[in-house]
Amino acid sequence: MGLLTGKKALVTGASKGIGRSIAIRFAQEGADVAFTYLSSVEKGEALEKELEAFGIKAKGFRSDASDFAAADKLIGDTVAFLGGIDILVNNAGITRDNLLMRMSEDNWDEVININLKSCFNTVKAVTRTMMKAKSGSIINITSVVGVKGNAGQSNYAASKAGIIGFTKSVALELGSRNIRSNAVAPGFIETEMTAVLDEKVVQGWRDAIPMKRGGTPEDVADACVFLGSDMSTYISGQTLEVNGAMNT
Repeated sequence: MGLLTGKKALVTGASKGIGRSIAIRFAQEGADVAFTYLSSVEKGEALEKELEAFGIKAKGFRSDASDFAAADKLIGDTVAFLGGIDILVNNAGITRDNLLMRMSEDNWDEVININLKSCFNTVKAVTRTMMKAKSGSIINITSVVGVKGNAGQSNYAASKAGIIGFTKSVALELGSRNIRSNAVAPGFIETEMTAVLDEKVVQGWRDAIPMKRGGTPEDVADACVFLGSDMSTYISGQTLEVNGAMNT
């Protein structure tokens, strides 16, 4: 415990699933946490209270990271509330799955904007703060799909592959300022979304994974704790796959 004591973190898209687990794990490890939500207002407000119970500063912002001006304001508001940002986790993301021949332009644009452009927006906005502090850890949540592709998810795969390239480029640009940039690529993670699927289908996915289970949001959150902590001060430009060896 206490791996993130004294650090100030911002997690986008944290009202549920992986983002929520990241925010909670950060608070458990002593970080002050700001986070964003958009449509899930009640869940966002409840998470803020849950985080405060760990004895840390916590605040939820209703903000759309895919909006350039809103992301810039978000960073400013977070710095004002927390006193700085040591860790930025870009987790906000959506899927609009369909075969390419049936995919609409809107389906493509929406996924690219929310998943990929949001990373550009928040990282660009936070760079000056981290450069002034001469330290920082940027963690972008990508996906196994961004590494290997997936039929019916060309928009999602493109956005997640773009995040990997973006992450590596940021690491090269900001490394001399002691700012690290890494990506975390979850595989099949069991969340509220998978809970409503047919159990036989889900079990089939589990059986195809060498470790014979789906991952948990906490598995991803633990990887983010490591990359946000001082245990990973010489790790940058990397993609950490959290997938039970499904892509090995």
